[in-house]
Amino acid sequence: MFLDSELPSSDRIGVFMRIWICISLYLLFALSQLALAQEGSSMLTLTSPSFAAGQAMPKKYSCEDGERSPPLAWSGVPAGTKSLALIMDDPDAPDPKAPQRTWVHWVLYNIPPTTTSIAESSSSGALPPGTVEGQNDFKRVRYGGPCPPIGRHRYFHKLYALDITLPSGPPLTKSALEAAMKGHILAQAELIGTYQKGD
Repeated sequence: MFLDSELPSSDRIGVFMRIWICISLYLLFALSQLALAQEGSSMLTLTSPSFAAGQAMPKKYSCEDGERSPPLAWSGVPAGTKSLALIMDDPDAPDPKAPQRTWVHWVLYNIPPTTTSIAESSSSGALPPGTVEGQNDFKRVRYGGPCPPIGRHRYFHKLYALDITLPSGPPLTKSALEAAMKGHILAQAELIGTYQKGD
């Protein structure tokens, strides 16, 4: 063998060390790529069977026709998640050409981490067990549908995976929920729908 007969023992050790280093670096690279692939495959995503991202929300979810809460579905909840939270708000109030405030339409928290969807019209009665509804800017503890006074508004549905379950107490507002979630968000996802009266 070449390494046995033609190289001094010290050189053979050096060759073996270089081979070992190369193999170790290759394994580390392969493991890092695998970790990145697994992370990408488990990214938290939020969708709705009723409207695509960036598209108009059906009228039945608005104040003009029934004000049903929309169906939502998600995947990729990270390991260690103790609960999920959802905020739906409109940053275009009152006029998207001159927005003055963000109007909160729906606040949910303590959604069980094993849950993967919320059915249509689930607000105020048909939510997953343990889920708590917070107070929106209509001063109601339930879903409030899009009701833009002017133009086409965007409605942000934001899902958060948390490493805690929030304590019981009076229904939280969006700002109170955001304060309680601070430092506990493992992942988040977003789905934007739009609405204009007359859609």
